Amino acid sequence: MKTFTLSFLLSLSAAAFCMPVLQPTDQDQQFAEHYLKNFFNLTEESGPTLRRGFSSVAKKLMEMQKFFGLKITGTLDADTLTMMKKPRCGVPDVDVAQFTTFGNNLKWEKNDLTYRIENYTPDMSTSEVDDSIEKALGVWAKVTPLTFTRTYSGTADIMISFGRRAHGDFYPFDGPDGTLAHAFAPSPGIGGDAHFDDDETFTFRSTAGYVLFMVAAHEFGHSLGLSHSKDPGALMYPMYSYQDPDTFILPQDDVRGIQSLYGPNKQVPPGPTAPPTPDACDFSLVLDAVATLRGEMLFFKNSFLWRNFPQSYTPQQTLIANFWPEAPASVDAAYESQQSDRVYLFKGRRVWAFSGYDLVQDYPKSISSFGLPKDIKKVDAALYDPETSKTLFFVGRSYYSYDETKKTMDTGFPKQVDETFFGMTSRVTAALQYRGFTYLYSGPYMYEFSSRTGRMLRVLRNNYFLPCNNY
Repeated sequence: MKTFTLSFLLSLSAAAFCMPVLQPTDQDQQFAEHYLKNFFNLTEESGPTLRRGFSSVAKKLMEMQKFFGLKITGTLDADTLTMMKKPRCGVPDVDVAQFTTFGNNLKWEKNDLTYRIENYTPDMSTSEVDDSIEKALGVWAKVTPLTFTRTYSGTADIMISFGRRAHGDFYPFDGPDGTLAHAFAPSPGIGGDAHFDDDETFTFRSTAGYVLFMVAAHEFGHSLGLSHSKDPGALMYPMYSYQDPDTFILPQDDVRGIQSLYGPNKQVPPGPTAPPTPDACDFSLVLDAVATLRGEMLFFKNSFLWRNFPQSYTPQQTLIANFWPEAPASVDAAYESQQSDRVYLFKGRRVWAFSGYDLVQDYPKSISSFGLPKDIKKVDAALYDPETSKTLFFVGRSYYSYDETKKTMDTGFPKQVDETFFGMTSRVTAALQYRGFTYLYSGPYMYEFSSRTGRMLRVLRNNYFLPCNNY
């Protein structure tokens, strides 16, 4: 058994989607203090606490808010508490950049590493665990000179095990729906080892649990010397994220991080690269789709979406797969039908319907199920009008009108977009109706129309409702 040496601990919390809490309770305040102690080095102090606005707590809140791109208030506002309750990793987040390594570029001084799986979880078959671990290590081997050889006895560089509660490393697990796993940075002894909480449910591919491949790939990043990234699209972002293991591509931020330690893999030609994480501060950003969901506003770009809550300072960025694991990886168009209380996502010739977070039975379907012509390859944008219960589907420079009540396409369509929305001659790439106004997106711009007259009122940047939070 390896001896203990000082290293960093990884812990991933159970996934949950939380709405902002507008008035923190005493329990929330205690939770926030505990969070800051664990992840931002808030020290135990006698005297005033968070409720009395003690300056050291305010300073740590500001550090945390800066790290996550929140509005820097130094107070426990709704956005900050929501972020604290998201699934996350237990490594402290202080001074983390886009990618970061452990102090003094802690790394293995050799490229040929060994690993050993000491035991197995009953949640998965032996072959599924073996495959998940091998593929998770392969994520890092593809982009570096590192190799990983499995051993079946003795002490390997990376010892992998499943355990419950206290399991011999001074960092006990906490039972179901808490810490998922932890790993240790390269060093003699326990360095590099990865432990998984067997009170959690690990899966091979299913979203009804935690995909072992995703958890392990993140863990092994720590085992190789990476800490955390501020990039919400990075594998090494502090929060647990679901992605399909069969289509997973290591994001560029993680590639840059691991290659800063070990260099590139010169034996294998570079494979496909993941698109960069979209930035709301990029004024050239072209959104894929915009929709609402029970009072929230959703903005889609590539495999990401931003959620803009009512009374929220800052939109929260996440992967579409975290929100709707059964959704397509990216979307062409989206809209919410308030009549059916469903959100529809379009990709190519298929449409997905979700009630809240749940995929509606018998979906996905063909877009022809709405009555759209079968020669249409994709929908560019969709817009629901709550006054008329009509949904407009934009295709090229034309649009169709669908009656949500009758479930039929209206006659007399398609029409040219500029017949109804005067002056809109370019292709519509996203659409939204909000507070009596219609917003049509085209490229990096958003055009505001009167929903009553169809007259164009303003031309705005497409992040008008998606504020750039560049503090």
